[in-house]
Amino acid sequence: PGWLLSPAGRPYLDSILHKNQRRVFGLLERPALPPALAVPTVTYKVFLAGRSGVGKTALVAWLGGTPAPPAHHETLGIEATPLFWPAKPRASSRPVLFQLHLWD
Repeated sequence: PGWLLSPAGRPYLDSILHKNQRRVFGLLERPALPPALAVPTVTYKVFLAGRSGVGKTALVAWLGGTPAPPAHHETLGIEATPLFWPAKPRASSRPVLFQLHLWD
């Protein structure tokens, strides 16, 4: 569980943080890692559905490291937010980079 804060995981965490805040990546961007630390990327689409006003957009903002909207406004259409998260599966000796496309 503490792999990201270990010396081996710290470079991966630093690639997604800027001034201790999660970097916001565009749809075509990804974290820059040196060639020696290149890892496979596993992509998932996460679709959030639910009643109006329950906090789907606030949850996506919180996970993406951006401020939640101060007032409720209905999301028109679909907003896609890319989110990267490095992890080291227990069954593997090599880390992976999860790319989550959060659809709200």
